[in-house]
Amino acid sequence: MTDVQQTESESIVDQDAATADAAESTDSAAAASNDVETAGEVAGESAYAEPTAAQLDQEGDIAADYIEELLDIADIDGDIDIDTRNGRSYISVNAGEETNLRLLSKPDTVTALQELTRLAVQSKTGSFSRLILDIGGSRDARQAELAELVARAITRIEEGAEQAALPPMSSYERKLVHDIVSERGYVSNSQGEGRDRHTVITAA
Repeated sequence: MTDVQQTESESIVDQDAATADAAESTDSAAAASNDVETAGEVAGESAYAEPTAAQLDQEGDIAADYIEELLDIADIDGDIDIDTRNGRSYISVNAGEETNLRLLSKPDTVTALQELTRLAVQSKTGSFSRLILDIGGSRDARQAELAELVARAITRIEEGAEQAALPPMSSYERKLVHDIVSERGYVSNSQGEGRDRHTVITAA
């Protein structure tokens, strides 16, 4: 092997290693976020200091700036609104039907961007963030999907099952599920830990 070939080979190996390290770091950050929220639920108390109104406003401003910069880089149009709901900053990005915002509104994309935005906020505030990001009504669409999951689970119970378990979800989505289940007259509770934390539904 020539010196040039060896150098190129070593460069490729180094790039692959760097990519693997970056992916592992992102996964670790996401897992840590889930574990912090889960720890609070399992212990029956918050695992971090509940943010004040001023801190939530700061989170929202930082997140909005981050999202705005991302939209500018991607040349995507969108109007950003900041709100607070249930002790969380809520950032929604909307635009008209003729815009290209739909490129970012797929559930997996929104989830990834939400995690990146949380990390951006945390890097500036030094505090764990539980902000929620909605792009083009993605959260409403997800809530409709959750309602359908609950409906199918309840059907299994009505057909004789003692309980029905839903797939693992974030604490925010589990809260939505608990509300939907309660409205249907059934009982739900969260089980498992970390990324395996999920909701189990039973008859009242």
